[in-house]
Amino acid sequence: MSHKVTPSQIGMIRIYMKPSDKATDGPRSFWTRKPLYRQLVVQAKRDGIMNAVAHHTHYGFSNHGPVMEDGAELSNPHLTMCVELIGQRHELERFCEAHGDLLGGKVIVYKHLEHWSIDPGGVRHQDAAPEELMAKAR
Repeated sequence: MSHKVTPSQIGMIRIYMKPSDKATDGPRSFWTRKPLYRQLVVQAKRDGIMNAVAHHTHYGFSNHGPVMEDGAELSNPHLTMCVELIGQRHELERFCEAHGDLLGGKVIVYKHLEHWSIDPGGVRHQDAAPEELMAKAR
């Protein structure tokens, strides 16, 4: 094989919210505050999280709310979306604890994942059987 897959354990959280939810950053007006999903992605970058993306949806519901859909001409500011963060479990827990003021009342789901690193393959010295090592020495 020309490449080797090296698995490691990581996790993912999905934080569900409305696109219209705003970050709470002081006395600024509701209309000038940054959208919460953008603030969470920026904070995740600052906190060293491996991956952070915001997913918009077209149809669905969250937290037992009504089913909603995106309009043909205008987007629905109340339709559920999610921010997905991927990293080590302890980093994700620390993120949620540090930013609890932004996350209160949100549906947050954790999922265990396996991260694959793809590296050049070949037999490494520590993986080789004794007969392979003897053949290389000749």
